[in-house]
Amino acid sequence: MANNLKKSDPVEWNTSGGQTEGVIEEEITTPTDFKGHHFDASEDHPEYKVKSDKSGKEAIHKPESLKRKDE
Repeated sequence: MANNLKKSDPVEWNTSGGQTEGVIEEEITTPTDFKGHHFDASEDHPEYKVKSDKSGKEAIHKPESLKRKDE
């Protein structure tokens, strides 16, 4: 699935408040700190910054937690 995800893709993911929809803003391929958390992203194991359609908040998720909305 990771190879199919790219910037601007509409995706959905689960949160503590239920299912959330949004858009991929960036593919992260290097270790990154974001909002007080460290993400061990790499070229082989990218992670994705997403923005919620509803709240406008940003988060970083592993590809296995994201589902393209058109799948």
